[in-house]
Parts: sequence; C-alpha cells; structure tokens
Amino acid sequence: MERCSWCLCNEKMIKYHDEEWGVPLYDDRKQFEFLMMEVMQCGLNWNMMIQKREIFRKCFDDFNYQSVAEYKEADIQRIMKTEGMIKSERKVRAVIHNAQRFLKVREEFGTFSDYLWGFTKDKVILYMGHQKGMIPAKNGLSDEISKDLKKRGFKYLGSVTVYSHLQACGMINDHTEECFRYREVMEGRQVVRKRRYREN
Repeated sequence: MERCSWCLCNEKMIKYHDEEWGVPLYDDRKQFEFLMMEVMQCGLNWNMMIQKREIFRKCFDDFNYQSVAEYKEADIQRIMKTEGMIKSERKVRAVIHNAQRFLKVREEFGTFSDYLWGFTKDKVILYMGHQKGMIPAKNGLSDEISKDLKKRGFKYLGSVTVYSHLQACGMINDHTEECFRYREVMEGRQVVRKRRYREN
C-alpha cells in the first residue's frame, strides 16, 4: 500500500496520515485543534506535535475553544508546568488569544469552518503538479487567508503555517497520486483543478 513518504517515520504519523490528513474538515473543535497545533509547531516539526498531541489535549481542555478563550494566568502557569509540554509561554498565550479570535469568527460566520471554506467556495483544490510531489511551502490562497486571519487578530498564522493547515483540513489535496488516500479523501466532494500560477 503506497503512502505519502513524509508519514513513514513512525506509527502515530502513519495513523494521522491514514485517518485525518487531507480529509475535508467541517468540525470546529477539530479545526481549532489543528490550527493550534500549527501554532505550537512553529520552529519545530509536525512529528513532535503528533507525539505530544495528548499533552496538548490535556493542557487545553481537549481543544475546547470556548474554555480556552477564558483561560487566566493560573491556567498559563498550569500549562507551563505540565510535564512534556513545549515550554513557550508566548505560544501558550497565542493559543488562548486565538481561541478568543476564533469565537469572534464564529459569531460572524456561524462556524469557523464556514468562514474558512468560503475561500474555496466549499471546493477541494487540486493544484497541478502537487500530486507529483512539487509542493510549495505556501501559495496565493494561503497568503490570502493568512492576511485575513492577521487582520482579525490571530497570531502565529503566517502563510506557511496556514498552507499546512489547508493541507491538513483537506481544502488542498496534497496527497501524492500514488498514495492510497489521494482519491479517497475526495470522494463525494466538489473538486476544482487549478494551475500553479497562484503559488508564490
């Protein structure tokens, strides 16, 4: 069974690839989890995030954005003292801050997922060449979304980080064509093919 090569380093990464990565996502709690794992990942690697996922869930109330938005100084200190947690107070504060901004987006659009999928008109994008492994770090779409998120006050969500999120939540299908998940994640979805001209 063929898989994308990046996931082959350990069983947790394979499971994440096989069950979650690239699946079109409409659940706001999961959207928040993926986004905030991206925040914690800045300067590190995704494998570490997957290995520490249960620690993050413990620290952030299973990524309940409503609870996280109300965290106080005592919660920050609790998180910082958690064994195995990434010791970056700036990132922890950014997660709390982003939870508050996340709620504002939900107030305006009904759900964060509706807001995010609005950028692709609810379509999964296949960029020509990506299925061959020619995948950029960011592109025009991630630039646009990152700019809008920053305007709304989100932190640690630059274009490269946002591109990773768009891959993870299935808005962009970047499974390689040989991967068994390439076609599976698109079943029953509206798909649009785009040229690579939007990439930066």
